[in-house]
Amino acid sequence: MSYRSTSIKSKWTKTKWLLGSKVRTYIPETLTYSRSNLSRMFSRYSTVFFKPTGGTGGFNIIRIKKLADGYTLQHNSEKKRFKTFDALYGHLNKRARQRSYLLQKGIRLATVKGRPFDIRVMVQKSNAGSWKSTAMCTKIGRPGKVATNYHQGGEVGYFWQTLSGAGFGKAAVKRKEQELKKLGEDVGRVFDRHAKGFRELGLDVALDDKGNAWILEVNTRPTVYPLKNMSDKSMYRRIMSYARQYGRKR
Repeated sequence: MSYRSTSIKSKWTKTKWLLGSKVRTYIPETLTYSRSNLSRMFSRYSTVFFKPTGGTGGFNIIRIKKLADGYTLQHNSEKKRFKTFDALYGHLNKRARQRSYLLQKGIRLATVKGRPFDIRVMVQKSNAGSWKSTAMCTKIGRPGKVATNYHQGGEVGYFWQTLSGAGFGKAAVKRKEQELKKLGEDVGRVFDRHAKGFRELGLDVALDDKGNAWILEVNTRPTVYPLKNMSDKSMYRRIMSYARQYGRKR
């Protein structure tokens, strides 16, 4: 895509920016992959995600769970079991030889009708230079999949409808909407402190089972075409009215 908006591939670079800012309380613990960091994460959490530093679309994200008698690893719908930490580490190491990975504390996603979901917050900058959270939708995962992404068979949902379906009352949904809009704009300002030329960001935000928000990732090239297929096209139209200001066509 050739439109004017800075793009940063490394998840670790973006995570470090956020950890050095006032939004750090929204970041689940994240470390670079190494044997000692893997051991450290499992001493604190029973679920840890192993994600490529530069991956997109939810591909190659692996969820690892610690059990009483070893570990289970899930990639897409495929599961493997390892009896020992060493066996698990040996397996992950083969993958990590090709590219760098991060370890992230696993968040138990809130669910709607038994399906996990997370939230996409679209933030865009106007020609006047101020950040605005222009749209929020949900990504509802397929049962049994690790990632909720559209590319992984997930579906796009409406924010209010999904949260209501997940048992949040009206006042709680309203509060969450305001909190996440503000968070999106705050993240835009954090990114501006580190590099020039950002015009759009897509935050992937998880709600845990207590309703706390966690930033899983910030995309600098967020896809918006799935919104085009929704019956209510107002979100897509609003995003595109901003996007045309910096030359994005779709």
